[in-house]
Amino acid sequence: MPALLIDVGNTNSKFGLAERTGLGPSFALPTDRAATPDSLGLAIVSALSFHGVKPADIEAAIASSVVPPLSPVLSAAVSRYLGVRLRFVPTDIPVPLKNLYGRPHEVGADRLVTSFAGRMLVDAESLVVIDFGTATNFDCVRGDAFLGGLICPGMLTSLSGLVAKTAKLPHVALDPPSDGALSIGRSTGECINQGFVFGFADMVQGVTSRLIAHLGGEVRVLATGGFAEKLAPICPALRDVRPDLLLEGLRRLWLGQAPRRGGPKNRLS
Repeated sequence: MPALLIDVGNTNSKFGLAERTGLGPSFALPTDRAATPDSLGLAIVSALSFHGVKPADIEAAIASSVVPPLSPVLSAAVSRYLGVRLRFVPTDIPVPLKNLYGRPHEVGADRLVTSFAGRMLVDAESLVVIDFGTATNFDCVRGDAFLGGLICPGMLTSLSGLVAKTAKLPHVALDPPSDGALSIGRSTGECINQGFVFGFADMVQGVTSRLIAHLGGEVRVLATGGFAEKLAPICPALRDVRPDLLLEGLRRLWLGQAPRRGGPKNRLS
């Protein structure tokens, strides 16, 4: 029987189905802070039905959330419509990494879960996990310890800020050019697209290079989140993109797996 994995982000919430052998299909819903247990529950049941899954089929539900006010609403929705208790990471299910943050409770659950997933998947002394979301997070792991990291603006968040402060800006898709080459924009839309795409690619490349030098030794880099795949062709740091990294972390936490010191001997590739 599958488990329902839930990643509640500031912009969207991603839901994934998982078996003990791996991840299944996933779907996303806008993160609605005005949602009710019924609106959320009905949306989840409808999406599950689309994938051929009945509420009674769900064995367990695990969530990572960075929107605390939605937690009781989501819990009520899962309990009422799926008949299982929703458990949250890290309050109900601890993440088996040493959290070296000065104030450990300040670390977002998503950062811990993606760092844990990276540790389970990558056999290297240290790793940097780059997550493109509302913010662009760079998180560092050495052995079985979460060291901390850097938080930079997200691409869409930055674009929204620009739009809010500037009149009459055109819609911009934020897509790299097909040939991967920078060009001089000849319209406002092209100028913004070129500036954001190559600006963020070079920011990621530069920050990652500095982190690798700072960590020293063997360092692997994993990338996840909405813009990871888009920027990968023009950003050499993004050679290993894992779109479902957070859901994989939740799946392994559901199974009660723990990292080995220095990294696992077996990994998914």
